[in-house]
Amino acid sequence: MKIGFRKPSLKKRIAARTSVKRMVRHSLGVKAPRGFGWLTDPKKAAYNRIYSRTTLGLGDLLKWLFGGKS
Repeated sequence: MKIGFRKPSLKKRIAARTSVKRMVRHSLGVKAPRGFGWLTDPKKAAYNRIYSRTTLGLGDLLKWLFGGKS
């Protein structure tokens, strides 16, 4: 498990926002409510929760520097 600062990747960021799977899901309106990850894939949900709490991204750093909510 990674601890610390995440290395930003513009390529991965663009790929995640423009994937076919995402476009289809959003156009059909087939989205699960927040928190449903624990029901659909508990192992991945637990990993993501720990990962997001132990690492910092560029957005987190900017919020911290400019006084936004953390």
